[in-house]
Amino acid sequence: MKLVMVLMLAALPLYCYAGSGCAYLEGVIKDIANPTISIEQFKNSLKEYIKDDATSNAVGEFKQCFLNQSNETLENFVAFMVILISFYVCFYNTRKFVTSDVK
Repeated sequence: MKLVMVLMLAALPLYCYAGSGCAYLEGVIKDIANPTISIEQFKNSLKEYIKDDATSNAVGEFKQCFLNQSNETLENFVAFMVILISFYVCFYNTRKFVTSDVK
């Protein structure tokens, strides 16, 4: 059991370094923080999730908040979100692996 834990902890940084595992989510995060993508372009990329005018307006206002930020803030946001999502995915998968191994 200790050997499994040591090997898992050794492999964890490599697994986490690979990214969140969800390219679509990473793309949405990068699109929302990209100042060259307009509100309409952003809405079009999410059109399958926008079902009514209220949601469309909320998405537009959300994107506008990011358009009002400096480039440095946007870059820091993207870096933070990728790290946060990667950490969550690593933690969730590691916890699932460890608990399934104990049974």
